[in-house]
Order: sequence, then structure tokens, then C-alpha cells
Amino acid sequence: MKQLLAVMLFITTSFFAASTYAAVDLNTATTEQLQSVNGIGPKKAEAIVEYRKKNGQFKTVNDLDKVPGFGKSTLDKVKNEITVGGAQAVAAAKPSKDKVGK
Repeated sequence: MKQLLAVMLFITTSFFAASTYAAVDLNTATTEQLQSVNGIGPKKAEAIVEYRKKNGQFKTVNDLDKVPGFGKSTLDKVKNEITVGGAQAVAAAKPSKDKVGK
């Protein structure tokens, strides 16, 4: 019985730890979810949602620099915690190999 409880506690703890580090999707996140990202407060979260309503979905994480209030330094600060369409944030922020040097 103790072993079963220990296994259940481990699984539950692992699930919550993994969900804590999950990237926030710019295309689906609420203002509250966006504010969970270090560097995004209420005004920036609202600006993201408004931009999304007016312009449609983000294609890459780098599109965040088109949102008022976001510049390179803010983008660099948050890009490891955000994603677009489930793709990893870092992968989305890097150019593809076939386009490098063109």
C-alpha cells in the first residue's frame, strides 16, 4: 500500500512539475496564462491578445516584436517560455537551415 501511494505521489508531482515548465502558446493563451511568463505583465498580455484578434495567429515567436511594447530585449527574455502552435519556442525562433545564407 505504501509503495502504491509513493508511486501515485511521484506521478502526480511529476505531472505538476512538467506542466509548470510548459511553454505558453501565443495563439491560444489567455491574458492570465500569458502573465505567467516572466516579463509579460497585464498590459503586454492584453496587447498580445489584441494583436492576435486584429492580425490573426502568430506564425513564429519572433512575430511578437510586432506587438506594441515588445522589442528585441523583451523577446529575448520571454522566447524560451513561449511557443506558437505547439512548436518549441527556441526552434520557432531559429531560421531553418535551408534559408540560412540566402
